[in-house]
Amino acid sequence: MRSNIKLNGKGITRIIKSKVMLSPLAGVTDNIFRKIVRKWAPDSLLFTEMINASSLKQGFGNMKIKQLELEKGPVGVQIFDNRLFAVSEAAKQAEDYGAYLIDINMGCPVKKIAKKGGGSALIKDRKLAVELVKRVVESVQIPVTVKTRLGWDNKEENIEDLLLRLQNAGASMITLHGRTRKQGFSGKADWDMIGQLKDKLEIPLIANGDIKNPSDAINCLKQTNAAGVMIGRAILGSPWKLGEIDYAIKDIKGFKEPNIEEKLMLIIEHLEELIKDKGDHGLLIARKHISWTCKNFQGATKLREYLVRSNDHREVKELINLMIKTLKKEERILT
Repeated sequence: MRSNIKLNGKGITRIIKSKVMLSPLAGVTDNIFRKIVRKWAPDSLLFTEMINASSLKQGFGNMKIKQLELEKGPVGVQIFDNRLFAVSEAAKQAEDYGAYLIDINMGCPVKKIAKKGGGSALIKDRKLAVELVKRVVESVQIPVTVKTRLGWDNKEENIEDLLLRLQNAGASMITLHGRTRKQGFSGKADWDMIGQLKDKLEIPLIANGDIKNPSDAINCLKQTNAAGVMIGRAILGSPWKLGEIDYAIKDIKGFKEPNIEEKLMLIIEHLEELIKDKGDHGLLIARKHISWTCKNFQGATKLREYLVRSNDHREVKELINLMIKTLKKEERILT
């Protein structure tokens, strides 16, 4: 899919119609979840789950990128690894499947990934980080982007040097999480530093970290002057959040968050899609989404406890439909 805003990077240019993007989230941003997010954010750039390049090359990660060409909006494939050949080959494979762009993960703080030289470990191994970007840019005809952090241990590690080198290596866009690897997700994201680094680059910089709602997104854009914002954990249980933020950024009125009944129907829809695609295993995946979405209404806690313990997807649907009938009955009494 093409857009109408150019990515003014040294890599291949593409378009983005929305300033709000969905972060790659392991175990969350699969094709079924992306389809649901699209209901409210048709133009936003969404990402697959983070994919191990070596696994994809060996055929184990194909499920995460299957049928990308059938999706109705732009989708990026995020790859992590520290092996040049594996990353470049996986990038080509993702391109063949219909990826809109390739994103190289240089920010994941998880120890088992960093210990193997991937994710945030590349902040320290800058020579390899730059070479990875170069190799992938040479391997594909779609844009190559990077997601990283403010540093490994602290913010005095001259992250500006790394960002400039990645830009010169051909990265078309960089997403910067406003924390160091050591911080993980603790403390507060440093939007001021993101803004300072944005001014040093010629390519678009996307701000990431502590953006939970429309107000956060608007304030972050004002403070950083970033080209856009990337939403991560705020999407859990709220797949409409991207659309809500997009409306606010574009100053479009009238966005309506789903009511309780609609949220419960959304759980059923998500569950049915998972069962259709993954069989009984789909229920196990659905449980975490149920626990995130089924909240903030009378009886939610008790219902959630029943739902996440059930081993039968038919029983889950029955319980949710019963709650919907109860809510409708109470609504009629009140009116």
